[in-house]
Amino acid sequence: MLRLSLFLVLLTGLAACETRLNPLNWFGGAEEERVVVDQEAVRDPNDPRDLVATVASLNVDALPGNSGAILRAVGVAPTQGFWEAELVEVPGEEGQLVYEFRVFPPAGRADAGPQTSREIVAGAELNRFDLQGIRTITVRGAANQLTVRR
Repeated sequence: MLRLSLFLVLLTGLAACETRLNPLNWFGGAEEERVVVDQEAVRDPNDPRDLVATVASLNVDALPGNSGAILRAVGVAPTQGFWEAELVEVPGEEGQLVYEFRVFPPAGRADAGPQTSREIVAGAELNRFDLQGIRTITVRGAANQLTVRR
């Protein structure tokens, strides 16, 4: 009887892994939307960095104890040498967090190289208060944006 009870508890627990009851599944896979952004139109006079060329991936990883999440985005630059990447929060609609993926271009001439050598990682920590009422998180690049939804 004990084995059957334990088996049923484990089976129920595993079944809940793929549902929204599991805090690790709060944000699903990223959806891509192609956009064309005028770099001059979105330039912030206080932040001279450009938007990364494309956003390749976007993940939201829950922190232990339901204390928040880590937002991690991978961008791809046109050449090697881009630096000081940051996800900069910009105003969005109700229930939406919107970030721009900003980077400084290389100081001089830079090689193109393979995509893996042009990938840049940026992240942001979101506490549980930041996530209250949030249904979508979007990260924008110059050519696309990725969105994850609850």
